[in-house]
Formats: sequence, C-alpha cells, structure tokens
Amino acid sequence: MLPQPHTTTLQNVARGLMGTFMVVAGTGHLTFQRQEFQAQVPDFVPLSKDTTVLASGVVEIGLGLALLLWKKRRVEMGLGLAAFYAAVFPGNIHQYTHHLSAFGLDTDDKRLARLFFQPVLIGVALWSTGALTYLKRRK
Repeated sequence: MLPQPHTTTLQNVARGLMGTFMVVAGTGHLTFQRQEFQAQVPDFVPLSKDTTVLASGVVEIGLGLALLLWKKRRVEMGLGLAAFYAAVFPGNIHQYTHHLSAFGLDTDDKRLARLFFQPVLIGVALWSTGALTYLKRRK
C-alpha cells in the first residue's frame, strides 16, 4: 500500500464531488446517455462502441465509489482515475476531429474547449487524493 498523505478539507470535498460525478457519469453510460457516449468512441477501438461504453461505465462507477469509500487507497485511486482520464482522452479528440455532437457540444469551439478541460480533471484527480503530493515526494 502506498503512503497516504494528509489531505485538506478542500481536497476531501473535491474528491467527494469527483467520486459523485464519476458514479453519475458511469450510470449515464449504462442508461440514459449511452448513445451520446458512443459518439466519443474512436473507430480504432477493437470492441463495439456499445461494449466500450458499457465497460467504461462500469469502470467509472467503480472508480467513483472507490473515491468515495476507500480512504486507505486514496493515492492509488487518484493515480487510477488520472490514468482513466488519460485513456479516454482520445475519445474527446475523436469527437472534435469528427465533428460529433453529444452532451451539448454541438460546435467545434465547444468540443475544442472540452479538450483543455481533460488535463484539469487529471490534475484534480491527482491533487484531491494526495497522489500529487505522493508523486512529488518520490523524487
């Protein structure tokens, strides 16, 4: 188990919000937003778009619940969530380069702006879990 640095109240609130967001987003993958998420699956993914969306939804729900409930593994969950956000980034690029509308992203400007939001999510995942502190201390 990796050492778990102390996190502040603000980090704990951010982590709780991210965990809740992930559970809601994962639920959307499995239900009411399933088709919109399929628009983000790049054509090079070897699985069907639906299978990819369902699998990523299960992963999102798992990561979200882990962020909310598994406090002894916060750093690991932060690293895992950051890796997940990096792994799905090609889907955001696919949506932009193929001019696909989903989630209200109906212009190239909106889709482009979203691309710059992904690094923010990665940063918040690392910061809110103490993973950023852990990585800095490793040096």
